[in-house]
Amino acid sequence: MKKTLLTSILITWLSAPVFADDIKVGIILGFTGPIESLTPDMASGAELALAEASESGNLLGGQNVVGVRADSTCVDAAAASAAAERLITSDNVAAIMGADCSGVTTAIANNVAVPNGVVMVSPSATSPALSTIDDNGFFFRTSPSDARQGQVLADILSEHGITDVAVTYTNNDYGKGLDESFRSAFEASGGSISISAAHEDGKADYSAEVGALAASGSTHLAVFGYIDQGGKGIIQASIDADAFENFILADGMVGESILEALGSDLDGAIATLPGGASGADAFIEYANSKGVKGDGAFVPESYDAASLIVLAMQAAGSADREAIQAAMMSVANAPGEEIAPGELGKALQILADGGEVNYQGATNVEFNEVGEVFGSYKELEVGEGEWKTIKIH
Repeated sequence: MKKTLLTSILITWLSAPVFADDIKVGIILGFTGPIESLTPDMASGAELALAEASESGNLLGGQNVVGVRADSTCVDAAAASAAAERLITSDNVAAIMGADCSGVTTAIANNVAVPNGVVMVSPSATSPALSTIDDNGFFFRTSPSDARQGQVLADILSEHGITDVAVTYTNNDYGKGLDESFRSAFEASGGSISISAAHEDGKADYSAEVGALAASGSTHLAVFGYIDQGGKGIIQASIDADAFENFILADGMVGESILEALGSDLDGAIATLPGGASGADAFIEYANSKGVKGDGAFVPESYDAASLIVLAMQAAGSADREAIQAAMMSVANAPGEEIAPGELGKALQILADGGEVNYQGATNVEFNEVGEVFGSYKELEVGEGEWKTIKIH
């Protein structure tokens, strides 16, 4: 009861003030839960795009568009679906930026958004299973599928001469999908996985899990988990037991909070994170100038997701839900004038004048036939307590 009340208070506190004639876009992310240290910056990235569109005065003849925040929890499908239902029925949002984690995103799409004909654009749901959901063309994502991340991780380990690893993954759609993708790619390249074991989030003690992983004999541990829950707990227990020489991390483990928690003990860790496209530097400069952490995990993807929604409104000439869906592909792909970060006002004017735009944004958006991107990845390494970009894949 107390947790439910706290979540409700948090959602209310995070929601932006809106007026009756504002166009509303839902922003549903895990403001509580295993990635709660990442989501405030993600939400700010999306709200940056909405503010940019409103302040330009060019959106649908001068209308304002505002974000309405809701908590997906990242892991509770029922709570996430209820939150999305409120956005759609009570707040009457035109579209949804989100959700974040793959399981709750799937639940919202299947149970709420698609049945109600509401576009969802996720900035961070990466499960390969989302590529084949029956979405009637209403689900999009600006982060690439883990089918690609698994291959990129395998390639990086091969380049580092790492041929044997233990793997632990969070026991949900995200963890399972990435584990399967990585296993397939790593073993195809000649690598060996000594053990692959699921872990549960929210435990106070992960010493037993680490003991089983360490018994495999591998000196490298790949952690496909969450930065504020089980993934961090596994690494902390591994450090305490001096169980592994190094860690390999995926996108759900990348953020500042884990460096603050573990410090130099994480030095040498290798990680992958979507990003590093040609528009990345321009976005970081633009976002930082507006007080938004432009290089935060999934912040560029959140900005792009919200940008595509407002551009689709303009192309359709309406904030009608079905009209937005019908215009999404046209604003994301060629032909049209390429649009960089910070150029939404320009793009909206081009569309108002009857022209076409090809939104590139912070991550070089280009949708395939099912509304998702190929994307690029940053290869990161922790050194002196900081994330350092080594290479773009």
